[in-house]
Amino acid sequence: MTADRLAYVFSCSAAALALGIAAPAAADTLVDNVQGITIDEDGKVDRFTGLWIDDDGKVKLVLKRGDQRPSGVDYLLDGKGQFVIPGMIDAHAHVLGVGFAALTLDLSDTASLAEAQAKIATYAAENPGRRWIVGTGWNQEKWGLGRFPTAAELDAVVSDRPVWLERVDGHAGWANSAAINLAGVTAASKDPAGGRIERASGSRAPSGIFVDEAMSMVAAKVPRPRPEDRDLALQEAQEIMLRNGVTAVADMGTSIEDWQSFRRAGDKGALKMRIMSYAGGVDAMELIGGPGPSPWLYNDRLRLNGVKLYLDGALGSRGAWLKQPYADDAGNVGLPSMNSSQLRNLMSRAALDKFQVAIHAIGDAANSEVLGAIEDMSGTYEGDRRWRVEHAQIVDPAELALFGKHGIIASMQPVHQTSDRTMAEARLGQGRLAGAYAWNSIADAGAPLAFGSDAPVESIDPFAGLAAAFTRTDAASQPFGGWQPQERVTREQALTAFTYGGAFAGFAEGRFGRLVEGERADFVLVDRDLLLASPEEIRATQVLQTWVGGERVYDSEEKGGSRR
Repeated sequence: MTADRLAYVFSCSAAALALGIAAPAAADTLVDNVQGITIDEDGKVDRFTGLWIDDDGKVKLVLKRGDQRPSGVDYLLDGKGQFVIPGMIDAHAHVLGVGFAALTLDLSDTASLAEAQAKIATYAAENPGRRWIVGTGWNQEKWGLGRFPTAAELDAVVSDRPVWLERVDGHAGWANSAAINLAGVTAASKDPAGGRIERASGSRAPSGIFVDEAMSMVAAKVPRPRPEDRDLALQEAQEIMLRNGVTAVADMGTSIEDWQSFRRAGDKGALKMRIMSYAGGVDAMELIGGPGPSPWLYNDRLRLNGVKLYLDGALGSRGAWLKQPYADDAGNVGLPSMNSSQLRNLMSRAALDKFQVAIHAIGDAANSEVLGAIEDMSGTYEGDRRWRVEHAQIVDPAELALFGKHGIIASMQPVHQTSDRTMAEARLGQGRLAGAYAWNSIADAGAPLAFGSDAPVESIDPFAGLAAAFTRTDAASQPFGGWQPQERVTREQALTAFTYGGAFAGFAEGRFGRLVEGERADFVLVDRDLLLASPEEIRATQVLQTWVGGERVYDSEEKGGSRR
């Protein structure tokens, strides 16, 4: 999902809501009287009671019970026995997408088509001056609709101007007739490569749904956001992430406009969190990075690491590329975004200049193609490449070992499994689930795990992901015993994948992610012990304070205390 797809031209100014909170900056700081938890790269738990932070915002000393405390520090924080964990790292999200989703029409909380229609109608009535109604978050599976919604169902509530709404996964769009007509899409229009125009029953007329590459046929007509709109979205996204305890994020699909927004924030001292950026395609990679990955900027707050490529779509829109047809759609194997030669050419172009390659692959055919390409290319592009597969949701069990053989990073999102499980069963059938969301099997193969949320597809909340990772159950504790429970990971593995794992996946190990001497002091004060609390309690975790580089950037008492 990209910010452009979610974007709307706002009338408000980006000059709003400063992130700064009264807290020490560039000060020698002692955080004491805490119950600290960190996980090392071997997955072992280490506990501490204090952190001494130098005036560069790095951990100077990790203090255990009974250790001598330094005297004469500039700032002392009494943690009052609260729990401290490393700053959570989201290894796959869309930063400006999070901000734009919060600032436009959000349908993610709707439970039926009728509820969505009512919300769309209300939003349109409250925003009569907007030339387009733009939003995201709809999910026909959650609605129990059994089909895609139609343009006619949008026309029934808004017909006087174009409407364009992205599906929750960003792999399908829903348009009304005004938007379809403006885009010039007719019954004679052909499906683009890697995309599909859904057709009305019994005809070739567009139904209102555009899948994957077909989305651009309508999305290209949506007014692009101005720089000040992007800056406001970035500011909103940072606020959301920091109050959820997320101190660093891998931004998947960065455009040159996104990058410039990150740079503007960095230049003004308004970039409070850390962003590991992956350009949205090779053209954007070359435009942003030029001859290679950027250096770390703004005290390790921003770096262009590499490029994100798409190989297929998503299960929800039946765009994920499968080896066998969908169990609930005979003859349909999904939509590969490129062929084998195109994939290898793009991977080679990036690898030549040492850009890290991250590839979106959801279906087993897509994952097979990526794994095969890495197998073929590893002999040519040697060294520490850290090839990444984003999502890796459905993998042929016979190919799981390839993740470990080449040290391929499995960048996965635990909450997707809880959201998708019934849909995955319908799409694949019970006999094809052995390699589905196979976190434990991939880890056992020797591959590094990096966990994230794919926000705004899912909530940015890392604690929901943490609970899902070691239970394989959703917020209602369903299904009993966990879905495909053999693929659970331990609490320690889950916490590692949300901290050190995310840093390692972004070539940031040694800079942040562990709360050890010499690394950036990025940490979160929470109200419970994540290694002892029940899954229900973990999901209810309250973030009390968030610190980045030894500076407090969120305080629940000053900001109202709500994470969601």
